[in-house]
Amino acid sequence: MIFTPFENELFFAITTRYGGVSEVPYDSLNLALHVGDNSLKVLENRLLSAKKYNFYIENLIYMDQVHGCNVEVIKDCSINKIENCDSVITNLKNIPLMVMVADCIPILFFDKVKKVIGVAHAGRNGTLKEIAKKTILKMKSEFNSCADDILVYLGASIGQCCYEVGEEIANIVDSRYIQNRDGEFYLNILSMNIHQMQSVGIKEKNIQVQGICTCCDKNYYSYRREGITGRFAGILKLK
Repeated sequence: MIFTPFENELFFAITTRYGGVSEVPYDSLNLALHVGDNSLKVLENRLLSAKKYNFYIENLIYMDQVHGCNVEVIKDCSINKIENCDSVITNLKNIPLMVMVADCIPILFFDKVKKVIGVAHAGRNGTLKEIAKKTILKMKSEFNSCADDILVYLGASIGQCCYEVGEEIANIVDSRYIQNRDGEFYLNILSMNIHQMQSVGIKEKNIQVQGICTCCDKNYYSYRREGITGRFAGILKLK
């Protein structure tokens, strides 16, 4: 992973659906409280993750993700759930940030000079609202981050191979992100996010894509494939 040279100062993970206690259809490491799973099992899954990844569960920051473009700065861990938010950034140590997904892109950001981290939830709507680009702009405005110093990792998410959209979406998206297969339209939200970030100075060499389609790979939750299902997560923490 692009963050590996900094693992003495940074913890990072993209979880899978395995290793928890949730039952079908959330089996097994569902980390989301909002999808209909037993809340006690979700909390146990979060505790298992905290133990595995060596963080305090009371410090965990997660979001009430609404497919928007609001970016919040975390200044303490007095509130764990950040409302009306799809991206959080911080320069605080030992505050794990978590983004939960099941086809949307979990995007992890790290300013290796200013020591700032962030996570963003980039689904179709968030991508159209430029959530990744706005996260970088927030890092610049709040922490004086330089685009040259920001590393970005895009975790497992639905690929263009599986992301069929309607003609109404195809008509409002730049044609370079749409593949037409015999009259059916397939969207590439990975490329959309990458190009948005490059437009504000992020270098191609500083961007890495996990390259796994969640709809194809059953190691991950997929809303498109399963409907009722859990959420895996991207987690990032400054040590």
